[in-house]
Amino acid sequence: MNKVVLIGNLTRDPELQTTNSGVSVCRFSLAVTRRFANADGERDADFINIVVWRNQAENCHKYLKKGSKCAVVGRIQTSSYDAPDGSKRYTTDVVADEVEFIGSRNSAESGDVGGNSYSAPSQPKPKQTAELEEIDDDSLPF
Repeated sequence: MNKVVLIGNLTRDPELQTTNSGVSVCRFSLAVTRRFANADGERDADFINIVVWRNQAENCHKYLKKGSKCAVVGRIQTSSYDAPDGSKRYTTDVVADEVEFIGSRNSAESGDVGGNSYSAPSQPKPKQTAELEEIDDDSLPF
């Protein structure tokens, strides 16, 4: 099984390209914070290259920017190529099957780096019809 789930922030603006056959491809890098702190007490991050195809690529280019938070579900793909100096280079990318924009549209427009991405507009809150009654913790069954 080859499945990856990542949540992180974009390290640069997404780059949109089109293949010779007209298929959109978007590339960006995601900074994913490690779960545990290092010896200095700081949490390191890994910088992972993401590749997104077709309509989803166009949406990523349109709604994400440097600093945007997003979740990516996909698969790891490795490849190699010959560099101009004759050496062989290897690459590892995550090919995204799903990209979820985390945050709100308003935070993206205000330039908030912490969670600036697009999500659907929020629905109006329903009217509250009854007052909530306070419950004593000792009366809870658990």
